[in-house]
Amino acid sequence: MSENLSANRDLRFEFGRNWQSFVRRNLNDERVGIARDHILSFLKRNTLNGLDFLDIGCGSGINSAAARSAGAGRIFSFDYDPNSVAATELVRTRIADSGNWQVRRGDVLDDDFIQSLGKWNFVYSWGVLHHTGDVWRAIDNASKAVADGGLFYIALYSADMEPNPDFWLRIKREYNQGSSWKKRRMVWWYVWNHMLHQNVRQIPSFISRTMHYRRSRGMSMFVDIRDWLGGWPMEYTHDADVVAFLGKRGFILENMKTGEANTEFSFVKQS
Repeated sequence: MSENLSANRDLRFEFGRNWQSFVRRNLNDERVGIARDHILSFLKRNTLNGLDFLDIGCGSGINSAAARSAGAGRIFSFDYDPNSVAATELVRTRIADSGNWQVRRGDVLDDDFIQSLGKWNFVYSWGVLHHTGDVWRAIDNASKAVADGGLFYIALYSADMEPNPDFWLRIKREYNQGSSWKKRRMVWWYVWNHMLHQNVRQIPSFISRTMHYRRSRGMSMFVDIRDWLGGWPMEYTHDADVVAFLGKRGFILENMKTGEANTEFSFVKQS
């Protein structure tokens, strides 16, 4: 790993603490159901029956819970951040899982660890691989866990949607190096400048949007704002580059959703 990539990995946002707070305050059946419906809608499926689910960078654990709710069989969730592992384990415990769901700490950049997982017919990684410090190696390693004929569903920050990536990379470094007080101030700076657009008349629509935010993927707006500001390491990818990169590895694009910070992709691994 290069010196630059190593430096990226040394300065890390503690995603797991954010997710533990989310789970304790917000986890409920409604949010799991929303996350489940999002996955199924994007894949254009009614259930995940017959599929085993590998969740790379499980974060809050809500997507693993959603896969279980959708009918997935065996589930394996892992994350680099031990606090994210703890958050996912809390979710697993709360829903009284029957035993087909394992939660572990692991690193998608660890070749031996990925090899030890074997092959899965559904590999999922939403908003994770660009936070590893080596996005292309992370995509490559994650793809190696997909069985022939299996599904590969990923979401990555799109360079096509961000006109000023260097600005946000600077903001993320500043946020991670700041005090608790500065981090809280930066959250409200983001709200004022990028959600209210410095217009107090936007406050009612912002409040309404905050209240209904969970309807997209079951998440919380302020949790996601902190995740966005703090998300480091961080790399952007161009959508066409992702499709070409995985195409060379035998993957066929099934669906792609653009227009937001994360572009969602679903691929099928050719047999």
